[in-house]
Amino acid sequence: MKIKKEEQATELLIPDCCNLGILVRVLVSANLLVFVVLLARGQGWAQSFQEFVETSMLVESICLLSLLFLCGFRRVLEREPASAWMQRIVCGTVPALVCYVVIFILGDLEWFAYSFPNLDMLLSVMFCFLIGLGYQHYFELRTKAFSPALGEARLQALQARIRPHFLFNSLNAVLSLIRTEPRRAETALEDLADLFRALLRDTRNMSTLADEITLCQQYLAIEKIRLGERLQVDWQLQDLQQDALGTTKIPALLLQPLLENAIHYGVEPAKQMSPVSISIQKSLDKIEVKVINNYDPHALPSKGNHMALDNIRQRLKLLYDIEAQLQTSQTEDQFVVQLIFPDKT
Repeated sequence: MKIKKEEQATELLIPDCCNLGILVRVLVSANLLVFVVLLARGQGWAQSFQEFVETSMLVESICLLSLLFLCGFRRVLEREPASAWMQRIVCGTVPALVCYVVIFILGDLEWFAYSFPNLDMLLSVMFCFLIGLGYQHYFELRTKAFSPALGEARLQALQARIRPHFLFNSLNAVLSLIRTEPRRAETALEDLADLFRALLRDTRNMSTLADEITLCQQYLAIEKIRLGERLQVDWQLQDLQQDALGTTKIPALLLQPLLENAIHYGVEPAKQMSPVSISIQKSLDKIEVKVINNYDPHALPSKGNHMALDNIRQRLKLLYDIEAQLQTSQTEDQFVVQLIFPDKT
């Protein structure tokens, strides 16, 4: 019980206000609330819209500045945890203080005094405090409702279907090498142990790009035993040095399912050499991953590629909200998966 209480005390309850999804939700809902309140006064659409334009400038200034400060507070709390009640109070206090400062600064401007002649400072500050607490409570409930545990359960269900198929094939491939190439068989078993150790860990954790690439190379080495020359892999790491690979953060087990998907539906059905291309590049605060494999629509099941891709899409949504994208495209002979997500280094 004591351990649980300590974990709850260090849990981050301040929303990730740097996230684009939270930013959009706050701004849209706050402006919509203002517009509905003004419209409820019964002054007509034209008058209400004019007042909304004037009021929205004040509302958006308070919202944007509050989100900026809360974003900074959350970054601090990632290093210096605070109690749950303290975090909730901060989510109300920051908008209240920002509201006070903004109104105080703008109060001397003529257009502001004309637009808001009867604005009550105390009521405005109290309203911002309550709205801040309300948003914090909403995002806390939303986080619990869409907990990564839900995505974890879906991922584990998917992996449970993949592992037996892959395990049996890998063991058969290793057995074929024991007598003829015992050293290679030993290396393959070590790679297999490392891969399954990674599959069993918590996929909500972040890994580094270097570790994920190493894991994928171990997986490909195992598959190479079974598929031989049919499997040809081309790695393209654009503008990524070794130090960048070691510091760039990426969701754990994000690349390996993409490669497994490409091999299962692109290489296995092929009778000749079937290349798989992996391109990874980092641009500003975004990471782009592109996996290309051969595509034969007549050799694939109707929904072959989509089960694993839907699962990865759910993980990205839980981790990054609308800041991440997963796109697929196909031509007559190629299937392309493109991932774009922010770098949280």
